Amino acid sequence: MPVVNCPTCSKKVEWTEAYPFRPFCCERCKQIDLGAWAEEKYTIPGAPANDDELLPDQDNL
Repeated sequence: MPVVNCPTCSKKVEWTEAYPFRPFCCERCKQIDLGAWAEEKYTIPGAPANDDELLPDQDNL
């Protein structure tokens, strides 16, 4: 059985159905991580998006 560390608190978690929130140890740790993403505490490297690229091309509508 693989064992991983909870990304939030580093507690050891067995990768089994006994831990339904895996890789997190519990729902609380899962929610903490989700909140960090929502607050943009985590980022994915890359160039910033250009707002013009995100909008549909008005000429093709």
